[in-house]
Amino acid sequence: MRVIDISRTIAADMVVYKDKPEKMPQMVQTKSFAEHGANETVINIDSHTGTHADAFFHMLEKGKTIEQIPADRFIGPCQVLDFTKVKDKITEKDLGKFKVARNEIILLKTKKKIEGTFNFSFTYLDKTAAAYLAKKGVKLVGIDELGIERDQEKHDTHVILFKKGIPIVEGLDLTKVKQGKYLFIGLPVKIKQGDGAPVRAVLVDGKL
Repeated sequence: MRVIDISRTIAADMVVYKDKPEKMPQMVQTKSFAEHGANETVINIDSHTGTHADAFFHMLEKGKTIEQIPADRFIGPCQVLDFTKVKDKITEKDLGKFKVARNEIILLKTKKKIEGTFNFSFTYLDKTAAAYLAKKGVKLVGIDELGIERDQEKHDTHVILFKKGIPIVEGLDLTKVKQGKYLFIGLPVKIKQGDGAPVRAVLVDGKL
């Protein structure tokens, strides 16, 4: 059994969505071991920074908040699909080349390395692909970009998946992961009325 950490590290200088200053984590040490015999830190972080889960409430006015989505939605058989050669957007046609099973977690690998700055032309999942995955009845969709869509005025990708009860995990690090099947575990922090939450995501390669 091999456990692969596919989470991005939270840091004050990490890359954030569209380089927005308000999405940068703020980390302040409030106690040091030298003075207090313990180390403690206050962390102020946007719910959609780094590796995180989007709750349905993020894009649906009456959608479920993060603590209302059952934890088992974030655990299960997973397939990593390699789209590193696809530019601009992943479409239904691109997904049609793969066999996608019902209740399977699908992770989209779009890059071979994590950039040091935000890529405004990142590869995204378009609405035709979202509709395809929703029709297939997948359990969850994840991507290694900090967002799963761009240039879609009505946030179609999010809305299509959310209306079918499919959570989204964004900001994964799949650089060391080969295309194939794994067990995915990516539990979001349980936040009351949360529209999203940080996730520590891993893949298990082999039997537990």
